Order: sequence, then structure tokens, then C-alpha cells
Amino acid sequence: MAIATGAKKPLTRRQLLVRSASTVALAGMGSLARPHLSRAADRPRIASGIQSGDVSGGSAMVWARADRAARMRVEYATIESFKTMIGAVSSDALPDHDFTAKALLQGLPPGQDIFYRVRFEDPGEPGMAGETQTGHFRTAPADKSSISFVWSGDTAGQGWGIDPSRGGMRTYRTMLENRPDFFIHSGDHIYADCPVPSELKLPDGGIWRNIVTEEKSVTAHSLAQFRGNYKYNLLDDNLRAFNAQVPMLAQWDDHEVTNDWSPIGSVDETGYTEDGKSRLVERARRAFFEFMPIRAIPEQAGRIYRRIGYGPLLDVFLIDMRSYRDSTWNKRDDPGDAFILGAAQLAWLKRELASSDATWKVIAADLPIGLISLDAVALGDGPPERREHEIADLLSFMKRAGIRNTVWLTADMHYTAAHHYDPNRAVFSDFEPFWEFVSGPLHAGSWAPGELDNTFGPEAKFQKGCSAEQGENLAPCFGLQFFGRVDIDGHSEVMTVTLKDVDNRSLWSVDIEPRPDARPGQLLAQHI
Repeated sequence: MAIATGAKKPLTRRQLLVRSASTVALAGMGSLARPHLSRAADRPRIASGIQSGDVSGGSAMVWARADRAARMRVEYATIESFKTMIGAVSSDALPDHDFTAKALLQGLPPGQDIFYRVRFEDPGEPGMAGETQTGHFRTAPADKSSISFVWSGDTAGQGWGIDPSRGGMRTYRTMLENRPDFFIHSGDHIYADCPVPSELKLPDGGIWRNIVTEEKSVTAHSLAQFRGNYKYNLLDDNLRAFNAQVPMLAQWDDHEVTNDWSPIGSVDETGYTEDGKSRLVERARRAFFEFMPIRAIPEQAGRIYRRIGYGPLLDVFLIDMRSYRDSTWNKRDDPGDAFILGAAQLAWLKRELASSDATWKVIAADLPIGLISLDAVALGDGPPERREHEIADLLSFMKRAGIRNTVWLTADMHYTAAHHYDPNRAVFSDFEPFWEFVSGPLHAGSWAPGELDNTFGPEAKFQKGCSAEQGENLAPCFGLQFFGRVDIDGHSEVMTVTLKDVDNRSLWSVDIEPRPDARPGQLLAQHI
């Protein structure tokens, strides 16, 4: 997918040849087609809303999808009237990428509200454009200004799709009411392995009635079906409204591909590519990058882990606990090698943490550390084993390097919880105390709280999910949908974490005081 940062670029001959048949036909009609093209129905339209992401102090990514081959035009300004614009960029939306387009906005002023407007133009008829949609985001501050953001995960899982009579995906509307600076999506943007039926029975005797599409009615295997999962979610009014106003930092977990997937072994009948990669995973990864407002990393195509700086008070480290893991279940009696971050990502995370000057360092993880799971990290009580060794290595490194004020955020578990990790409670004690917060689902089945192990000494300070009486996989309409809100005060630098539900009720909150940096300079980062 081309990312343009300047003036319009002409389509190549190949791109012209692959345009949709309707666009080619219109272009071939020449002047006879011009009166017909004046009709709104014959102009390219925005098909799935607009969104922004990976916002920093001076740049951001903008995304949109057209209904046919077209050129996306993005204009941006610091005032909503667009009387004085900062700039404009263009990018092509072509069939190869399901008519999605991304453009990088650069040279933005820090700490400013940025307004952008998007329209698609017919590539064969310059100036022939469809409707315009307007979005907003705020760039990271250059000074120690207050920051607010939200996080959660897990959308359209367990067959609970969009029921318009029940308000659709209501948690997105509630998060928008919080007016955050940005949103961390902790993974499971889609449930590619969970088809959506037309109806589901509820325990109270009611009926949940889903919007149904062909691509979301089956387990995803083809690229079109993976794309269809993202397009299904974007049918929801709440999600589109949220995307237009709040930039997203996106990471993924398992259901973007299939349940509990790992790099080797998660395949369908198409098997592996010549270099040994799962074709199923590669199709899922392609769709993810097409539909997420995520920046590409030139030196490593398809890489999701990255660091987003949001001013002097905050760095966000988005990690990937799927793409580099071992391919075994998380069992003590398995003799195979075990890892969940992989050597390259772990070394990167250590380097980036050691070089960070931000007061707070948020590690956005797609899985929790201390909740026992066959798919995650924790094995049960006792010293570190298997995947826990990587986490122990990271935690002890941060202690030796004097890296403080780290907070872990995640989703995945379909309930909300606050976990405090303390070496005085732990079997492995070579680390500094820290917090881990879990919150979700955004719009999926709700589950009961899980079991913690004592390897790193976690204690559940708060947790809320399904009760035994309610049963598991409780529908979104029963109110057990959750997200978390983080506020960092620009004066005191105190971080306040609040766990909230779909009705915007504050369920639990904690103020975390920043600790002075204990690092002996930045030299350690050079030796990792």
C-alpha cells in the first residue's frame, strides 16, 4: 500500500490496469461520461469510515477505505473550519489492498488538536470527488502537559456481533465520551475464527439478533474473509464515530488469525510459503496491516512491536506476544524450548526501555503475565519455568538498569482486574514492584476471573467478571464489558488508573506516584 507524504503521484500503468471495471469504463467514455459523473452515486465514496493512529508529537497516520479504485486526499489544519491548512497529502486506494489507503501526516505542531478531512477522487477524472468526512486527533505534547488515554481489547467475539436494537458496540461510545487523547487496542480486533450467526439465545429468554454478512458467517481462511471481519466491525456506528475522533495504537493477539495461534503449526490446507511461514498467518497479517492505521517499519515488514513516544511524561511500548513465540502449549512437562517474545524483540524492548527518558513507561501487552494459561506465560506456583524465564530476565534487567515507573496494560481475559506484583510475595524476587491492569472485553462474551500464580508475586487488588450464577460467555447486553482509563497529571506526574464499565461507571481506581529514576546514566543501553 503506498503511503504518500506530498503531492499527488500519477498511477502506474499496472495500477491503472488493475482498477475496478466500473472506473475503467467511466474513464473510457471520455467527455460523454462527464454529465453522468456529476451524480453523487458515480463518485467514489468512503466505505468504512476514517481513522487515525500512531500519533506522536509531529506526525500521525490517517486511514480510510473507498468503495472502488480512487485516490485519497487528506487535508489537515489546527482549526476546525480549515480556513488555514497545515498541508495535504494523497494516497492511492487500489484493489490489491481492498481499496484501503493510508497517508502519513508530518510536520505537525506538538500538543495541538489536529483536524483532518478525507475524500476520495476518481483517478481518471481529477476534481471528481465524493463526500468528505472529518476527523480529529491531538498530537503528543512537547512539555509536561496532562495526558489521558484508554485501553481495552476483544471485539465481536463468541458470536456476539452487532445488534442494532441493543445499541451496537456501546463500549466505543462510552470511551468516546471520556474524550481520551488516544486509545490502545490490546488485541483481538476481530474474531476471525468466530462466525456470527443471525440469532443467539440469551439466558433471560431474549434473543440477540446480529447483523450478518457473508464473510463474517464463516471461519476466516481466505484473504477476503479476513478483510470481511474488519469490514463487519466497521458497520457499527459507535466504532466509526470513535475512530474518527480518537487515534488508535494497535497491536494484535490470537483471534486476528485463529484461537491460540503460534508461528509454526497454525495452518490451513494451503500450508507454508517457501520460507516456512504459515500462509494463513500471512493472509491474516496482511489484512491487519491493511485495516489498521499503523505505521510500517521499513527495515522489518509486518512488524507490530514498536515504541510510541507521547511527550516527556509517557512512552508506550507495544509488544507482540504472538509472532515470535514457541509453538508448544505452556506445560511444565514439555521439553521443547519456550519463549513468548523471542530473542530479537526482548533485546529491542530492553534497549528501548533503557533509552527512554519518559517519566512513565507503559508496556502494552496482548497477554497478562501472572494469570495461569496454557496459551500465555504463567504455569502455576513455583520458580520461573519455560516462558516465564523471558519475563524474569526482563524484570531483573529493569531492576539492574534502574528503570522505574513501568506499568503493564493488557486485555484478553474478558474481565477487568488490577494486579500488583511484589518481590516480597514472589518465588522469583529479583525485580522492583509494578502494576499490571487488565480490562476487556470491548464487545464480546464475558468470563469469570482467572487464577494467579506466585512466581512474580501478583495480588489481585480488584477484579470483576462473571459470577458462577451468571455462567460464562455472558452476552454484552448484561453490562460486563470493560475498559481502562489512564490519567497522568502534568504537574504532579501522578498516574491515575481507573477501571470502568460500558455504562461509564468507575469500578476501581488507584493513584501511582512516580519514583525517581535510579539509572546510572544511559550507558547500559549500549551493552544490551
